[in-house]
Amino acid sequence: MKKKIKQYDWRKYDFFLLIAVIILCLIGLFAVRCAGGESHGMDYLRNQLFGMVVGIVIVAVLSILDYHFVCHFVIIYYVVGILLTLAVKSPIGTDNNTDTYRWVKIFGITFQPSELMKILFILSLAMFFTKLRARLDRISTFIIAIAVTLVPMYAILSQPDLSSSLVIFFIMCVVMIVAGVSYRILAPVFILSIPISLVMFWYIQQPYQLILKSYQYNRIMAWLHPDNDPGQLNLQQNKALRAISSGGLLGKFIQDGGKATTSRVYTSANIPVRESDFIWAVVGEEFGFFGCCMILLLFAFIIFRCLMIARKAQDYTGRLIAIGVASMFSFQLFVNICVVTRIFPNTGLPLPFMSQGISSMLSSMMGIGFVMNICIQPAKSSKGGFSMRNSSGSGSIAPEIDFDLEL
Repeated sequence: MKKKIKQYDWRKYDFFLLIAVIILCLIGLFAVRCAGGESHGMDYLRNQLFGMVVGIVIVAVLSILDYHFVCHFVIIYYVVGILLTLAVKSPIGTDNNTDTYRWVKIFGITFQPSELMKILFILSLAMFFTKLRARLDRISTFIIAIAVTLVPMYAILSQPDLSSSLVIFFIMCVVMIVAGVSYRILAPVFILSIPISLVMFWYIQQPYQLILKSYQYNRIMAWLHPDNDPGQLNLQQNKALRAISSGGLLGKFIQDGGKATTSRVYTSANIPVRESDFIWAVVGEEFGFFGCCMILLLFAFIIFRCLMIARKAQDYTGRLIAIGVASMFSFQLFVNICVVTRIFPNTGLPLPFMSQGISSMLSSMMGIGFVMNICIQPAKSSKGGFSMRNSSGSGSIAPEIDFDLEL
């Protein structure tokens, strides 16, 4: 293990990426403290701080642990992740006081398996395409990739958790394109998906549809017809919009001169789950338009760095992992803010590094840890690492990757 660590190119260690992540986490600490108010603010802060500290430790460990060694056991991770996701309906499952069973409790530790499954799925998909890189022009590879994706999607949908399952699907689409699956396969699928999507969108609006749960159907109808919302299903999003608009250009934190916030009257105070899925409403109220723009630039920088690390990755597997992490952050950021601002129907999806929740924090930190390890991998090594060498005389498009799994 020491030999491998010495072979890393530490000059490429992306401290700027790590600093950007820590800044976002610190902003998240402040936001969840504000969201909790006097009654729960300090509890939220302590829990979030614990998740942040543990997350930084995870980043430190994964950034020096060779991801090639980790990926050697992806089949085990994949199966365990699915079993844990399905276990939310077992005796170890718990609703975590939300009336929705999306958590498991093992040895007194409660966590959300779907968040862990996102990272495990990225690793599994990257290794899948690495193993079948020479057969990316075959329809069988495409079908198997869909099957590998549908299993965790079904496990997450059964909770039900539509938003997290869509994260899995989006990661699969992006990684599949970057992996190099033949356009002769992807183009017809894309062309057919357009009319199919339109028909499905029409169908789910019908009272007799059998795809969505009743509450999901009602949310979509309330979103499509906001003037006809007798159940006030848009109330949460309407309150979030008022909270964001109350922040103005600079936000209440700047307007009040950075004074203590415990006595301030929050427009966002009546928003349910504002500390997690709707944390952006609190951020908008506290930091205003300019502050939100700065935070979005931080997110953009993190995603950009993940993409650049993917571009410069020393092997195919590392490139796909970094792309998968970037796509996960991009989708969750986009959907979370669109939901809070009522551009999308109301659905639960945490904002990376900022929403209150240890499972989401640790999942995001694991992604950063793997990306950090990818960026310091050496191009060549004699022992203990890996090398990239084109297979001479074989005509194969896949590079030969030597794995040294000896610790």
